[in-house]
Amino acid sequence: MAEEKKIVFLNRDLSWLSFNHRVLQEAADRSVPLYNRIAFLAIFSSNLDEFFRVRMPSIFAFTSIEAKKTTLREEYPKELVQIVQNMVLEQQEEFGSILREQILPELQQNHICLYYNQPIRAEHTETIREYFLSKVLSFLQPVILQKENQATIFLENNALYFIVDIEANDQPDKHQYALLNIPSGNLRRFSELPMLGDDHYLVFLDDVVRENIEEVFPGFKVHGLYSVKLTRDAEMNIEDEFIGDIAEKIEKQLEKREAGLATRLLYDKTMPAEVKDFVQKYFMLRKQEMVEGGRYHNLRDLGGLPNPLRGQLTQANWPAVAHPGFDNHRSIFQTIAEKERMLHLPYHSYNYILRFFNEAAIDPGVKEIYVTLYRVAADSHIVNALISAAKNGKKVTVFVELKARFDEANNLKWSKKMKAAGIRIINSIPRLKVHAKVALIKRQEDQQDKWYSFMATGNFNEATGRFYTDHVLFTFNQDFGNELMPLFDYLQSRKQPAEYGKIPFKHLLVSQFNMIKRFSQLIDREIDNAKAGKPASIIIKLNNLQERAMIARLYKASKAGVKVHLIVRSICCLAPGVPGQSENIVVHRIVDRYLEHARVFAFHNNGEPEYYMGSADWMNRNLHSRIEVCFPIYDKQMGEELQHILDLQLKDNKKAVLLSSDVQTGAANNIRVLSAGQEPLAAQQAIYDFVKSVTAR
Repeated sequence: MAEEKKIVFLNRDLSWLSFNHRVLQEAADRSVPLYNRIAFLAIFSSNLDEFFRVRMPSIFAFTSIEAKKTTLREEYPKELVQIVQNMVLEQQEEFGSILREQILPELQQNHICLYYNQPIRAEHTETIREYFLSKVLSFLQPVILQKENQATIFLENNALYFIVDIEANDQPDKHQYALLNIPSGNLRRFSELPMLGDDHYLVFLDDVVRENIEEVFPGFKVHGLYSVKLTRDAEMNIEDEFIGDIAEKIEKQLEKREAGLATRLLYDKTMPAEVKDFVQKYFMLRKQEMVEGGRYHNLRDLGGLPNPLRGQLTQANWPAVAHPGFDNHRSIFQTIAEKERMLHLPYHSYNYILRFFNEAAIDPGVKEIYVTLYRVAADSHIVNALISAAKNGKKVTVFVELKARFDEANNLKWSKKMKAAGIRIINSIPRLKVHAKVALIKRQEDQQDKWYSFMATGNFNEATGRFYTDHVLFTFNQDFGNELMPLFDYLQSRKQPAEYGKIPFKHLLVSQFNMIKRFSQLIDREIDNAKAGKPASIIIKLNNLQERAMIARLYKASKAGVKVHLIVRSICCLAPGVPGQSENIVVHRIVDRYLEHARVFAFHNNGEPEYYMGSADWMNRNLHSRIEVCFPIYDKQMGEELQHILDLQLKDNKKAVLLSSDVQTGAANNIRVLSAGQEPLAAQQAIYDFVKSVTAR
């Protein structure tokens, strides 16, 4: 019997690094305005910091575990650490090349000069010195690194420091090392200097300190100073069982997060070997945690680089489009009761979402409001509307997910404010995160209770709503309301699915209940149609695709002849184009001015297409350890609208790439689509034009 061919999966972390490389490609794209390219450099740098905070600890841990032929060893081979570090080093070198050879010269061509690893002109030294003495010096905290204080010296996560090589004037030839903070948490990273002729000048805070380093160490000769940055593990070990106050537990864990174990010390590559050895030993770091970098760290701060030309060299804003179905002179509830409405954010205005909650807060017919909140804006109009609703005597119930990574503190703040206003707050379920984006309003009409449902692919966050692409459904369909209410009952009762009795979801797909089963059925139907000689195709758009059982089902569909198009922004463990496995699968990745965030599912169904949207990526965590909600689009016109948007994304040859599989390493490569003579098409521009044209009709 022939040996069955091994199923190929791409590596999760290498796939993510290939996504970040795609971000870097935008920084090198000269068709993108200069300051937007600088922003992509900042995004790349920020993403890489998060990778070392969140993923690198797992890579270190799992590659060190002794395991034989297991899934763990397949996903975390011994050589993964080295492969990751090599990829990161290559990308950082490309980052530096783009910055030095493209960005800085183009800034100079536009009469903007950023001092970058170069001497400060004499005309600026006095201005820099005055700024140093009056503003910077008060925030500096130099300390000589000695054995006696080794246990008390702590490098804060992703903070900037100099290691300073000094020699006391009264002890020549005796080198000592000092730690000096660069106070970028207190002061702006970049400062504007007086113009010289037609040229604007900008300087790093780092170089302000460098220029005046002798002032910091009187009585010492300074031989050199080298920038360093330590990145720490960001994972929070919240106890799985629900004992005591989860909010209190998270508050305590937040205090510990910034003191997590080291995952990377980034150091200036000009640092001499003896200094590097001292730093490694003093801070008790492993060799693999020492990562060579450039003169400046935390270049995510480039996102705040001043633009002296005020608005030039950046993309023109696309004004949000008014939705033709909404009328400011009618109640939003009348509008939704008349017909379902769908928004495409950020192309459509976010104001309709704010109206939904604002009107609910004051509408005398509204009796109850239920909402799930995952990531809340720092200055949330939505939460303020919910507080107003509670003060107006309405019953308001809000599930706040306190375990939303990096948003825990903000969610805690709002949770306390809402609770103080009389809102019933439900916090975090044991062993589950609630990631669903749903709201439900009970309104009394003609002495009957009616449901108004809100379901979306993105968070109730007006800040991210300006640059995340998402879809929103407002509906008066009572079937949806009758299924969302049991979901909120479940969130309040905390009964596990097995205890709940009959599954109450026939229309909605809810993870932990029926989501995996229904998606599997939809894929299997396409497989059956393909085997029967009927047209069969699947389009799935996700942020991340990792869950192996669902990937295996897509492989099965491909082998049956189903045409599968995937639009996956970030992690993709499915290996496209592998002979005998995935010849009929194409994976697209789009990176443009907006962050692609929507999750959309389209099944051909022999010419009677079915569409779903929702909050769920196909990751292990989303399908097995979260509450997610996906919902069908029943309105034919909405389905056609959604299909048109998907078609534009599949035709994108300017901002999209196709993923190719490196079967040997498990990496994914970005392959450009646009070929010579082909008419370029950027999906986001085309979608914006489409949304405007629908409004104009």
